Amino acid sequence: MAVLHSAPRYAPFEGALETLSAALGTMLISARQEHGEIVLTVARDSIEDALRLLRDSHEYQQLMDMAGVDFPDRAERFEVVYMLLSLTRNHRILVKVSTDEATPVPTVTTLWPNAGWLEREVFDMFGVLFAGNTDLRRILTDYGFEGHPFRKDFPLTGYQELRYSEEEKRVVYEPVKLAQDMRQFDFMSPWEGAQYVLPGDEKAGESK
Repeated sequence: MAVLHSAPRYAPFEGALETLSAALGTMLISARQEHGEIVLTVARDSIEDALRLLRDSHEYQQLMDMAGVDFPDRAERFEVVYMLLSLTRNHRILVKVSTDEATPVPTVTTLWPNAGWLEREVFDMFGVLFAGNTDLRRILTDYGFEGHPFRKDFPLTGYQELRYSEEEKRVVYEPVKLAQDMRQFDFMSPWEGAQYVLPGDEKAGESK
């Protein structure tokens, strides 16, 4: 027997973009609907007030997650994305702010306690600072980790490697050492098309 739920799987967004844009007023930089979701970009210094308004006046009760994005070519290279859920409206929206390496984003731990861990994750991975977060420590990397691994300019190999030392009977940190003798470097992007024959491509010519 099929079970019918009162809430639709996907709630419609008719009028929500206009309503939220009008409510945010001068705090709003841009608003659009993309991939079936509403995306609101607000002024960095107004993020706490904007999210409080969305929570208290428009029923977006839950902060589900936070994420960071790195655009190295921009003056404000980082975007911090807040993902909000309205349980009563069955709506999800994204709220974004931009910042750089030195300018902190106001904390939203005053609105949602779980934001403390989420802000720590963005700080750990991207180096974004959050003003007012009283416990801004690394949360995913080790205590002695250097750098922020989700930045686009962070090397894929990192700066340090760790191994267990039988001599010292503990884990030790060492600078990354990669043997170069057997490595082949190819700086051609596979999406731009390689200028050489890939292994197996010669068979395509033989079948003709």
